[in-house]
Amino acid sequence: MKILHLYHDVMNLYGEYGNMVLLTQVLNTCGIETELILQPLTQRPDFSEVDFIYMGAGTEENQKVVLSALSEAKEELKDYIFKGGYGLWTGNSFEILGKLLVDCEGKEWKGLEVFSYTVRQQKKSRLTGDAILTSEGLKEPAVGFINKCSYIEGVSQPCFRVLMGMGNEKEGKTEGIRYENFTGTHLTGPMLVKNPYFLLKLVSDLVKKERNEELSQEERQALLTGVLAKETAAYEVTLRELRKRMEK
Repeated sequence: MKILHLYHDVMNLYGEYGNMVLLTQVLNTCGIETELILQPLTQRPDFSEVDFIYMGAGTEENQKVVLSALSEAKEELKDYIFKGGYGLWTGNSFEILGKLLVDCEGKEWKGLEVFSYTVRQQKKSRLTGDAILTSEGLKEPAVGFINKCSYIEGVSQPCFRVLMGMGNEKEGKTEGIRYENFTGTHLTGPMLVKNPYFLLKLVSDLVKKERNEELSQEERQALLTGVLAKETAAYEVTLRELRKRMEK
């Protein structure tokens, strides 16, 4: 299984490389041989033979650099996503997939136009805070930290509902994007390290893609108590403490 870590050299603001280390480790534990492809900014990406695409967060400056670099391959990326390709983009990386990005100076940047939303960045203050988010098909909520300077208007298919924290829009109750097997979210942490149940769902989907069969309940439990034991324990503590904060 080929996993593409897109622009790891400039979009790794919150240690997102840890997401890919853990994902490949869990897939290997499941008997899935993986190849982690580290895609530098200097090379044009090839999406034709990869099974999963990941990109993490970067500075707003690097975000615009990546937007420019990916513009040459946007049709190939759009084709990959619309044909059900698997992917996860965290932090501000998924913002460039919309139709328009307006920076904090009012300059307009044409997005990759995979989706139809508009991103508006502002400079008065950054929008930061812890978050608890729920999603369909996953009993356990996702937790993490959001640090952004943007609002997103016009997301037709969000990934999460907000229990605690901020959404796509200023007063929004939904967060991120979801299209078939592709997810974008502002959650960092790194996201997969902080959310073993979300990771397990992703791994199960990828295993099904590779083997045409889902993980059994016994295999899931073995992963949670084995290779993901520390992450699961940390998740339970984080969720408990954030829920306490909500009750105050």
